[in-house]
Amino acid sequence: MSRGLWFVAGAGAGVYAMIRGRRAAEVLTVDGLRDRAHGLAAGARAFREEVAQGAAEAEVDLRARMGLVPHGRPELAAPPSQTTTENPGIETTIETAAAELERGTT
Repeated sequence: MSRGLWFVAGAGAGVYAMIRGRRAAEVLTVDGLRDRAHGLAAGARAFREEVAQGAAEAEVDLRARMGLVPHGRPELAAPPSQTTTENPGIETTIETAAAELERGTT
């Protein structure tokens, strides 16, 4: 029984060494090195995207906690010292231009 056990152990070790040797030889070929480089580049790109996304989320959270961003989409507004008669909005300008076109005074 002892001889059979050692024979199976030796055969298993030989198969294992042969498989590991074949994998190591494939890694050292041009295609194997190219695959490793592409895998490394893809991993670095994924890591960079994750870091950028995390930084953007942290910035949004920090701005919200500090009250630097209004709720919703930011809008442009005239300073409080100016009134709408001094600084007409785009709607007033469009209405004025439409009225002038109807009168033919342009």
